Order: sequence, then C-alpha cells, then structure tokens
Amino acid sequence: MTRVLFFEKPGCRNNTRQKELLLASGHQVEAKSLLAEPWTADSLRPFFGDKPVAEWFNRAAPKIKEGLVVPETFDEASAIQAMLAEPLLIRRPLMEAAGRKMVGFDAATVDAWIGLSADGNPVRETCPRTDGHSCDDGHTH
Repeated sequence: MTRVLFFEKPGCRNNTRQKELLLASGHQVEAKSLLAEPWTADSLRPFFGDKPVAEWFNRAAPKIKEGLVVPETFDEASAIQAMLAEPLLIRRPLMEAAGRKMVGFDAATVDAWIGLSADGNPVRETCPRTDGHSCDDGHTH
C-alpha cells in the first residue's frame, strides 16, 4: 500500500473515479483541492517533470477552450505564473507518492509507478461530459 497525495478539483467525476481506482488498488489516498492549495512556483513545478510545457495545461479549462490561453505559446516560467494566477489551468490530477510527483492520470504510468488493480474499466483523464459544458464551468457532477 502506498500513500498518495492527490490534488483534484473537488466534484470532478474523473478525479473521483481515479481516486476510487487507487483505493481499490490498496493505496491510501489523501485528497486535497488543487484550487485551494497555496501553490508557489517551487511547489508546483516538480509535478511536471520533463513533460513539454503544453502538456502541463488542463485542456478543459474555459480560457483554453475559448482560445484565450494557448498552451503552446508558453515557456516554463510564464506557464507557472499563469497557473499560479488561475489554478484551473493546471492539468489534473497532481499526485505525489513514493518520492515522486506527476501530473495527469495515465493508468499505465500509474500502474508501473505504484501499481493498479486490473478491473477492466478505463479511467479517463479528460472530462467525460457531453452536454457542451466543461468540467471547469462551476458545475459539479
């Protein structure tokens, strides 16, 4: 069993399913609100590792969907500053366990890292809503 610090958007259905999969796999999950965390550049940056800057962003964030924020135009410093100003831009979840930090929930990567139960149900990272609203529009589901 591994203790997983799990930064989520409270009420996000996918984050809930991801936590359930971690729990079903025998892990202890400590969930925290990604939006309420007092992030600094030094506390946020390690979660992104060596991923390209554009992959740090939550593609379902309203400003990205509206074209007001274009992740491919950011360098590391400007991306971190934008995310500190507006945490909805941060790709979710952020996880910390076993001395490692990561962004996003790729089941194969998480399985190789800390192990996941094979229940046959894929866990998506992106919002599954199909009603034209994003997960970041203030609604909970």
